[in-house]
Amino acid sequence: MINTKIYKTVYRLAEKLMDAADKEDREAFDSLYADLNALCIDNENTDKDHPEQWETLADFTEELEDAIVGYAKALEKAGAINSKDHLSSIAFSMATLQVELGQTDAAIKNLQDAKISANKIEDRGLKVEIDELLEKLLAN
Repeated sequence: MINTKIYKTVYRLAEKLMDAADKEDREAFDSLYADLNALCIDNENTDKDHPEQWETLADFTEELEDAIVGYAKALEKAGAINSKDHLSSIAFSMATLQVELGQTDAAIKNLQDAKISANKIEDRGLKVEIDELLEKLLAN
């Protein structure tokens, strides 16, 4: 379970990052991204460490390769606490970037893992998205 204070901080930073991106305010975006990155690093390997903060950081990482590295770290944290929701959503996000980069085999592997994790979650929309992208990649 994520610490409520950390969750609220991550959520607030994510909202502000989206606002800065919408306004194309590079200075604010970079500053907020640095704050979120610092939060993740400060909490790493403590009882406040949680995949949600790492997933959020990866969501706002602009370089695709760097974002994939971030999702891999989030996936590792989700695996450590066996969070099926996070395992599913992180693997799906990672796979969508891998598709963009032409890393189809890696994307298929992540989607297959996401599909297994998604068996135990409530989010039907995510399950459908995972299935559809996996079917599309396997059809090629």
